[in-house]
Amino acid sequence: MTGNPNLYEINTAVWLYELSEKHGTRMTIGQVPASEWDRLKESGFHFVWLMGVWKRCRSDREYFLASPHNVSLCNTILPGWTEEDIIGSPYAIECYEPDPYYIGGWEDIDRVSRELHDRGMRLILDFIPNHTGLEHPWVKTHPDYFIQVSEKEHEKNPADFYPVSHNGKTLYLANGRDPYFPPWSDTLQLNYFNPQTRQAMVDEILKMARHCDGFRCDMAMLVLSGIFQKTWGWTREGERSDAPREEFWTWVRHAVPGSLLIAESYWDTEWDLQQLGFDYTYDKRLYDRVVSSSALDIYVHLNADVGFQNRLTRFIENHDEKRSAEIFGRERLTAPAALFSTLPGMKLYYQGQIEGKRIRVPVQMRRVMHEEEDRTTSSLYEKLLSINKQDIFREGEWRLREVFPLTDNAPHDLIAYTWKAGHRIKLVVVNMGNATAGGRIPLQDLAAGDRNYKLLDELNDLIYLRNGNEMKYPGLIVILGPFMAHIFDISAVE
Repeated sequence: MTGNPNLYEINTAVWLYELSEKHGTRMTIGQVPASEWDRLKESGFHFVWLMGVWKRCRSDREYFLASPHNVSLCNTILPGWTEEDIIGSPYAIECYEPDPYYIGGWEDIDRVSRELHDRGMRLILDFIPNHTGLEHPWVKTHPDYFIQVSEKEHEKNPADFYPVSHNGKTLYLANGRDPYFPPWSDTLQLNYFNPQTRQAMVDEILKMARHCDGFRCDMAMLVLSGIFQKTWGWTREGERSDAPREEFWTWVRHAVPGSLLIAESYWDTEWDLQQLGFDYTYDKRLYDRVVSSSALDIYVHLNADVGFQNRLTRFIENHDEKRSAEIFGRERLTAPAALFSTLPGMKLYYQGQIEGKRIRVPVQMRRVMHEEEDRTTSSLYEKLLSINKQDIFREGEWRLREVFPLTDNAPHDLIAYTWKAGHRIKLVVVNMGNATAGGRIPLQDLAAGDRNYKLLDELNDLIYLRNGNEMKYPGLIVILGPFMAHIFDISAVE
């Protein structure tokens, strides 16, 4: 597996709608032109995540439209929208089958997989372990797969539970939830106290694994035994409420040893999930610190063990977050984009991010208002992706560097790190602050005192010459404008 790979997330329904409009015919995922896959390969992506390919619960359309906030949002981002534009949430699924209307069938998924494999890329699909949609067939055939409560408990908080009729009785199934937020009323909570539920979910992922190379696992930490016990242990009246001895993710890892597993993870569960077999875990903490432009917090975060960082998924945008072009604007984008693009670990880029799109599309919608490409933003990403293609960012040794301010009262806003592979050296420096910042970066282990060095700034197409003695001590002096970055290729002058 490629080290420090690039992942491209596609909102599949929106993408197919745009391609269908462009080509004048309704298009399934298997009919996507080869040129689209060529473009992703040429950009330097190793994995493609088709987000939202599974069959969605049709009732979820009504659930979405029942919210005045959602209707107002649709009016804002897509004037003239119709109810046909609301297709339901891809995280309230009816079953793990490709949606026949928006996506196609298994043969379409298999064709995508072949197209990607032919180009040396791999396919990632969604796995949603915590819950299903309301129309999942297990609601009728296996209600015991879900968390159930008594009628008395239902009466206390009727909005948190979903009544279903089964064998002449009314059962009350819990809505799926994150314990820190209200329940998701369009979902039903799977019961991970039940070994049969666990096995049924393993069987689902085994079925899907025949058609893809890996999975992005939604809210993966929610089914960790300790968290699940704290969230749902109270529902087991009169029963032992001990958490199962073996973690569900251990079952999954044993079942699909060759599949790449990416965990959407929060609450400091990243390390635990990596130990259970996840190849990569979300680095939401870095995202939050980059958004707040806190250089000190970023520096502390990047001091973590490199082996741990190699298995983090870095991002400044995905379908759950605001558009990075909206958050940072052109003025602040260079530093965070350069930072996340050149760190160790997996880098996640979201559809529209490279083009500078500013409208965040709700996952329940199939289309959005047209936005022109922002060439300033796309040129920045094209350059970053071109730099990132170099083998040193896949195979090199990464090291965080200490930056000493030039004066006692100067801001500590510079972050610096190096990549080294043989005689090749890269130095990345970013200014996360809103004012010009300067600092010196000692490079004793990289520079020889009797030599001069050429520093080619690949991001800004500038060349500097520096003496090795100065680079060793007091250190390479760097002065950067607010939210700017350098990516230096350092080589000895012969």
